[in-house]
Amino acid sequence: MPASVAPAPVSRRRLLQASGASAAVIALGIRAPQAQAETAPQPEGLFSLGVACGAPRPDGMVLWTRLAPEPLAEDGHGGMEGKDVTVRWHVAKDPEFRQITARGQALAQPALAHAVHPRVEGLEPATDYFYRFSVGRQNSPVGRFRTLPAEGAEVESFSVGVVSCQAWYHGHFTAHKHLAAEEELDLVVFVGDYIYEYGITESNLWRQGVEVGPAHQVEAETLEQYRLRYALFKSDPHLQAVHVHARVPAVAVWDDHEVQNDYLGGSSSTGVPDDLFAHRIAVAYRAFYENMPLDVEALPDGPDSDITTGFDVGNLARLTLLDTRQFRDPAPTDPQDQQRPERSMLGADQEQWASERLADSPATWNILANGVVVAAITEDRVDMWDGYPAARQRLLDAMAGAPNPVVLTGDIHRHVATELLADFSDPGSGTAGVELICTSVGSDGDGAKTDANTPDWLQHEYVKHYDGRRGYLHLRLTPEELVSSFYIVEWVEADDTAPKLLSARFTTPAGDSRLIPA
Repeated sequence: MPASVAPAPVSRRRLLQASGASAAVIALGIRAPQAQAETAPQPEGLFSLGVACGAPRPDGMVLWTRLAPEPLAEDGHGGMEGKDVTVRWHVAKDPEFRQITARGQALAQPALAHAVHPRVEGLEPATDYFYRFSVGRQNSPVGRFRTLPAEGAEVESFSVGVVSCQAWYHGHFTAHKHLAAEEELDLVVFVGDYIYEYGITESNLWRQGVEVGPAHQVEAETLEQYRLRYALFKSDPHLQAVHVHARVPAVAVWDDHEVQNDYLGGSSSTGVPDDLFAHRIAVAYRAFYENMPLDVEALPDGPDSDITTGFDVGNLARLTLLDTRQFRDPAPTDPQDQQRPERSMLGADQEQWASERLADSPATWNILANGVVVAAITEDRVDMWDGYPAARQRLLDAMAGAPNPVVLTGDIHRHVATELLADFSDPGSGTAGVELICTSVGSDGDGAKTDANTPDWLQHEYVKHYDGRRGYLHLRLTPEELVSSFYIVEWVEADDTAPKLLSARFTTPAGDSRLIPA
């Protein structure tokens, strides 16, 4: 195992407090002085990891790229020297960049793996834009996004793609291929497990036609190893296509594999002492920030990070992104402990914030993106909300007071559509919303429509659909209804040629939290 390297001392809070906003945003890869000298010649292939955009607003977007001419270089630095590089960016209304609307510079620095996260502001709402980065004579791929509608605007339709659990080594990213090429989208939501930390060996390398070097064959624990794991996953052309995030903005929550399988709060699932595990959390959260189109608020301060955020799509939808991993209480020690009313999945502050967003929402649809299943399935699965029944009830109570709540979830590598009871201890309590659970992109390989877990799920009347194959979820929201389409591909291990198939489609009328087969 390579020696563990402590994170460079870049802290959002310390920079903003000690350096003033201007110096801080330079150091965080957001801005660079316009008078900065021209960058020295750089190796070819700087933009091998593509481009992305996220943190959408009516007046702008966060743009992202990471310079990596050798993305799989085993030291995790992407083939870059330990020097700052000035990166220019342009936003235009046309793909030829004849009508440039905004431009600027960002400083790519070794401390953040030469990633940049410039926020573009001053744009028009509900407008299509194109963007690209440049270093010297090298230009990145051209990305595209549409700004959000203006606050309170009437919105006729908004489409969302949902994906999760993309174990690169288990299968080809065929789901991304279809999502990028065949769906009309306004947003992509990743609901956890963007990468996997496991070492990739002969026993779990099911994706055929590929090889990995020694640096990938050990579990990721250091900053360099997490960076390398993101580079491997993001080198997939189908992920880059959906991430040309370039087609549309992308937002993400994490689950556990971005750090370690089944870790809880600040505690390791394998018994590593908390003070040592805090370092692993810190470097994993740093790598997540470096490789995703996140706003500066998500930059970690050691083992602490804030990925919770939200935004409104005019008056049509309010999206709230939840962190169900970092702030939760430890796993219950026994059934009595599991029922304690003070146990929390989100932590007190996040619970209050989410409840307030639901209570104050002006939107027709209220969408919560979270990492683990909310619906009551089995008390034995304490890693899901089943392990936190009192916290789940508080969430359901908050949802019941908001218009048309919808929960988006990943984690279980299965497509599941379920109605959420207002009180799972009372079958006659009515529904508080619906939960749409997205299967994996690659995790668990090909899968099968039914499997050993099918009876556990379909025994509940409120579970309306189950499919254990790979795929993605597509949502279309209008003022009248939500249409949720569960797409699958029948194989991912052999190659990426499987066609997409519709596994199920449901309509949820506004004002009626049911899943009606469509």
